[in-house]
Amino acid sequence: MIAFHRTQLPNGLRLIIHPDRTTALAAVSILYHVGSKHESPEKTGFAHLFEHLMFGGSKNIPVFDAPLQRAGGENNAFTSCDLTNYYETLPAANLETAFWLESDRMNELAFSEKSLEVQKKVVIEEFKEHYLNQPYGDVWHKLRALAYTTHPYRWPTIGLIPDHIASVSLQEVKNFFYTYYRPNNAIMVVAGNVQPDNVIRLAETYFAAIPPGNLPDRSLPTEPPQQQPRTLTVTASVPVAALYKAWHFPARTHPDFYAADLITDLLGAGKSGRLYQQLVMKQKLFSEIHCYHTGSLDPGLLVIEGKPAHDIAPEQAEAAILAEVDRLLQHPVGDAELEKVKNRLETQTALSDTELLNRALNLAVAELLGNANLVNEELERYRAVTAEQVLQQARNILRPENCSTLFYLPRKERQTPIAEA
Repeated sequence: MIAFHRTQLPNGLRLIIHPDRTTALAAVSILYHVGSKHESPEKTGFAHLFEHLMFGGSKNIPVFDAPLQRAGGENNAFTSCDLTNYYETLPAANLETAFWLESDRMNELAFSEKSLEVQKKVVIEEFKEHYLNQPYGDVWHKLRALAYTTHPYRWPTIGLIPDHIASVSLQEVKNFFYTYYRPNNAIMVVAGNVQPDNVIRLAETYFAAIPPGNLPDRSLPTEPPQQQPRTLTVTASVPVAALYKAWHFPARTHPDFYAADLITDLLGAGKSGRLYQQLVMKQKLFSEIHCYHTGSLDPGLLVIEGKPAHDIAPEQAEAAILAEVDRLLQHPVGDAELEKVKNRLETQTALSDTELLNRALNLAVAELLGNANLVNEELERYRAVTAEQVLQQARNILRPENCSTLFYLPRKERQTPIAEA
């Protein structure tokens, strides 16, 4: 059980406090409800660029990391399709340093053309290194564009093209900041060896004077049901072929999510999953294979990806995957197998919860989902899932017309003829 206190400041900042007297540390997470799905199709990659800008200095603090390091702390951040999260860990005795730093950059960044140009170059280089010049680097660009036609999940967090990042202006940066980086669009979690009354006092001291923003309309275009299978074949300079199959999947807040989530564990729970056991170990058709879902707040994707063995044709590899999918669709999961999957999930949750920072991050996401106490309730929801519910969700999701398939094949490099002597 993760105990916590929840309150809200008049400016809309939601504050969750999780005391833990067993540690000398404190973890602070500030989640902003803004991700790549809130971008314009003509200005993608903006949310991720902004994550970088938030470390470029604020109104009164030119170098964000320096005071935190002097206080014995460290920090990082991540951006997804749905949210952006900034977090620190530091000695609990120095907790006020985190409040000072985070409130100063929520209040006002040190906006400058120089800082913007520096961060744009960093992000564009990241785009090139990890997405354009890396083998299989553009898979999610292609797979998202294949699976989604309407919803803004159709582009990845890094953005569609580097030019979108290169063309961002300083005024657009300011507009984005004062739209989304406001206290009424943020969730702050403080976990560790802290006193709730002291945390509330610090929050009021450092954050209460920051004015709320006028949040834009949150409505997004709904992805229409996929009515027929889609296939794309790509050739590129990659060492071996790869195969990706993506089915549309329930939203994170949908009641069917828990039964659907267990499908990915049944098929792809590491080396004990059905796909690995059958297609790697027994039939030796794949060198590696994985099954997972995107965990998106809006309806996401269940993905099976694998690399066929060197002498296996892509069509044969796909047929083998579909045979395993069909086996799941035709027969209810046995009670023992389902119990094993649930036990594994419970063990993973318990291991994750041993880390203070994980508890803070999980509380922030649960609050965004509408109920911070989900961190304590979700295991029971998984426990309540029946074999029949898993079968029903498998039949709802793993339909041929609901699937998009990407074949990523190695290019046959042109050989230079050897000149005759």
